[in-house]
Amino acid sequence: MAKHNIILTKQGKTVKGTVQLTGSKSECNRALIIGALSEGKVKVENMSDAADAVTLAGILRELADGSKQLAVAGADKSEIEHPKSEINIGPAGTAMRFLTAYLPLQGKEITLTGSVRMQQRPIGILVDAMRKLGAEIDYVNNEGYPPIKIHRGFQQKTDRISIKGDISSQYITALLLIASSLPQGLSLEIEGELTSRPYVEMTLAMLKQAGIQHSWTDHVISIQNQPFAETALLVEPDWSAASYWYAIAALSDEAELFLPGLTSYSLQGDSVITELMANFGITSVFKDGGVYLTKEPKPIFRKIFDLKECPDLAQTVIVVCAALGHDASFTGLETLKIKETDRILALQTELAKIGVKLIEKGQVYKLDTSEKQIPQRMFVNTYDDHRMAMAFAPLAILIPELEIEDADVVEKSYPAFWKDLVNAGFEVVQPSPKGGL
Repeated sequence: MAKHNIILTKQGKTVKGTVQLTGSKSECNRALIIGALSEGKVKVENMSDAADAVTLAGILRELADGSKQLAVAGADKSEIEHPKSEINIGPAGTAMRFLTAYLPLQGKEITLTGSVRMQQRPIGILVDAMRKLGAEIDYVNNEGYPPIKIHRGFQQKTDRISIKGDISSQYITALLLIASSLPQGLSLEIEGELTSRPYVEMTLAMLKQAGIQHSWTDHVISIQNQPFAETALLVEPDWSAASYWYAIAALSDEAELFLPGLTSYSLQGDSVITELMANFGITSVFKDGGVYLTKEPKPIFRKIFDLKECPDLAQTVIVVCAALGHDASFTGLETLKIKETDRILALQTELAKIGVKLIEKGQVYKLDTSEKQIPQRMFVNTYDDHRMAMAFAPLAILIPELEIEDADVVEKSYPAFWKDLVNAGFEVVQPSPKGGL
């Protein structure tokens, strides 16, 4: 698909409406692996239409045979007589991590690869863990990075391994998802402080819904070999997607938005956006089967935001602070440099276009908005990163002409984003060949 840009505009600073969000990509990808491991006992309901989830579901269907059909409501379950010997997951990072743990248990010889950027994102910590468990995995090109070749013949060597806690939580989740399917089960020792703890808790909660019990004592999570229960996992709407609507409300003068399906007791760590955006005058009221957002004038006092447990909200919160001229500091951003792009560098580059600096001082990042200026027109580079596009889109409330590079990049997690913006009163147009409206 050819890349294309859009110009986003908004008349007035009032936003009202109802936005029906897609299913959570994070929950859906976990549910898909659980469904596949359960051999059909666990069904997945309210599938996300995020590209990452669609990609993973398609791969798992192709891997399935007649006795191992992935149970996805409405999915095509036709048998694949000749499974692929190579799987290309494109830019789907979650699929890369989850499949690295899942595939060695399937008795197939498969090469797992991805996009150019995916081949630059480290996988070594997870491969090392799988090798210790008994998997035979080789690197095709560069040590520690995809593509990887997974061989047949998994024989579990140990039931206890250690893994660092300050790495991507997806490595830890990938291991926990397969733990109950290992003949000896698994005790996973977390070394040091655990980053993104809510994502690990989400994984364990979903496993429990599927009948898998665990114990968590001090730094050790233990899951015995045990069968899945017959059940259905209902994927909640995506709180990460909701965060962009909170940002839009925060930059508006007046906002009244309703997001159906979201609850105050979500498994998703990104539901903390309700607390974060309360600092900017956004009130969240849960009723009528969803959440109502309203904006009220409020001075901003909070100076330090610890985003360790919700790194996917970092771009959203940082851009809002920058746009409002709030010189906040941020911690917990350690994993941002190995995401779809180096998100720290991307933020620094794009924020400079409105005169704002994001200064790195060890593990603390501080905004300097002393030279902030709101231009009449701004071009936003997205770096093949869906969250860059959506985190900067709310600036259209303030900037008359906001051109977004590669608009289709949002398909990775929120395909209907631009359509939903139009329904909420934004205008999306194609730039002219000369770059104007």
